[in-house]
Amino acid sequence: MKKYFVYIITNTHHTVFYTGRTDDIKRRRDQHKGQWKEAFTKKYNISKLVYYFQCDSVDSSVSIEKRIKKLSRKNKIRLIENMNPQWSSLL
Repeated sequence: MKKYFVYIITNTHHTVFYTGRTDDIKRRRDQHKGQWKEAFTKKYNISKLVYYFQCDSVDSSVSIEKRIKKLSRKNKIRLIENMNPQWSSLL
């Protein structure tokens, strides 16, 4: 069964968040670390994976991604700190 992931990456100072989804979290993390062609992540130097959630279907990953994107900054921080209280770079 194929797995899907919703993730949040940030910059070194945790001032900017980027929420996305993928079917290969390690590859996607590496793409962001290399500042792979995405203007937003390159512009703000966003490459630190601090949160991810595994889903069983593309539909659920789309739904969860949309919900996370609508969260306030405060609630995104809570979400991250529940999974990763030290804000460590994951994977």
